[in-house]
Amino acid sequence: MTTGSSSTSRPTADGGGISTFKGQERALRADRLGTGGLLLSVLAATAPLMVVAGVMPTTFAVMGIVGQPLLFVILGVVLVLFSLGYAEMSRHVHNAGAFYAYISRGLGGTAGASAALVALVAYNALQAGIYGIFGFEVSNLFATYADVTLAWWIPALAAVAVVGALGWLKIDVNARVLGVLLVIEVVLVVIFDAAAIGDPAKEGLSLHAFNPDTLSGAGIGTALCFCIAAFLGFEQAPVYAEETSRPHVLVPRVMFLAVAGVAVFFAISSWALTVATGPSAIVGTSQKESAGLLFSLTESRLGGTFTDVLHVLFVTGMFAAMLSFHNVVARYAFAMGREGLMPAAFGRTSSASGAPAIGSLSQTVFSLVVVVAFAVTDGKPTGDPTAPVLRLFTWGGNIGALGVILLMAAASLSVIVFFARRGAAGAQAWRLVTSALAGIALLVIAFYTVKDFDVLVGTGPDSALSWVLPGIIGLAAVVGLVQGAVLRVRRPEAHAGIGLGNEAFQLEKAAESAS
Repeated sequence: MTTGSSSTSRPTADGGGISTFKGQERALRADRLGTGGLLLSVLAATAPLMVVAGVMPTTFAVMGIVGQPLLFVILGVVLVLFSLGYAEMSRHVHNAGAFYAYISRGLGGTAGASAALVALVAYNALQAGIYGIFGFEVSNLFATYADVTLAWWIPALAAVAVVGALGWLKIDVNARVLGVLLVIEVVLVVIFDAAAIGDPAKEGLSLHAFNPDTLSGAGIGTALCFCIAAFLGFEQAPVYAEETSRPHVLVPRVMFLAVAGVAVFFAISSWALTVATGPSAIVGTSQKESAGLLFSLTESRLGGTFTDVLHVLFVTGMFAAMLSFHNVVARYAFAMGREGLMPAAFGRTSSASGAPAIGSLSQTVFSLVVVVAFAVTDGKPTGDPTAPVLRLFTWGGNIGALGVILLMAAASLSVIVFFARRGAAGAQAWRLVTSALAGIALLVIAFYTVKDFDVLVGTGPDSALSWVLPGIIGLAAVVGLVQGAVLRVRRPEAHAGIGLGNEAFQLEKAAESAS
């Protein structure tokens, strides 16, 4: 039986708003997103152009592994296995808290409180980190095309303001903005893929990058850490469950479309890079060109105008990712406020748009503080990427990726416990097996992420950052556990409601009626 169905509130017959026990301001607006809008909101976080232009060349250059296309296929399989259980869970739990709601249903409210804080920290880190590379790239555009010297933090702060303003609008408006930017990005990358395949290097249309032999070496675990970051975003679909018309149908559908689409798209695009340079030259060329690899390849094949447009869309794609992560953070904060894990003010929405206003504002303030902090401590000349890219973007991205990987592993375990406790282990046996396999694979990737964190963030193995930065996720997990334990003792009714969302309001209403 599907539980949590009351978490999606419906408009009244006369269209007069939302009917919930706690009132309109305590519920996200339903029926705002269909399959298309939800898919675009989720895929925007993957920032396809940023992955093709940034993550892929970096992985080739740093890890020296030619078989990156095969890694995307392998990760796609792992995440499909994860999604089988995760998507089934979404049919039973409709809550903007997604990860922590699922984990609390399977592993208990204390574990859910820990997962909630980890999710909040991880997605905040991912979102704030992108401001670094965004500001740096925008300043480069001004220097290249307008001959204007602009410090990276100026466009970064402007983006904080614009993203914050959009976060207050209706989610369907955000979905349209994200959709336009995403579609243009994808089209441009597909054009490059076609051009590379149509004009290969001297080695021709070689499939060598899909050869398992290319994955030999000690850097495979770390390469998986680089590549899995490209998928981050697909797991966000359940966050919007309360704002869809049929969450039990749309959320699983979008998750599978997102995982399959991202895996195929990135596998083909990374293969196209090897075809354009030749498999034997991709590592050396990536080390030489770095983030300029894609642009140098399009310059020679598609001309300067196309490359100029690509540079601009590189920036707008990052903006779309920032807006997508901003929306997710705001909804996590909303869910936590609604369930007593954050101040109650976070659990209210804007009367005008139905957006989680306080959650959105808090995320904007957090981003503002982070950008200002990195700007103040940046003693390098304008144009030096040290603070914005090598610190803010790299640190934030890897902290966030580690947190999400651990959340996915915990969610896999929660799926198993959730159905086993309800006597559904037999009926859901194959999903429990796939969840177990995915959980083990994700824990292996998490292990390598922590082990090789110095490689991921570009510091030496003796640097304190190699344990301080991943320690932020560990600290969030511990603080969340303590909060959950304290809540269980002092406010057992609130602890019992962790992960229930609007369903908790209905239980409260029933209790009041019975008294």
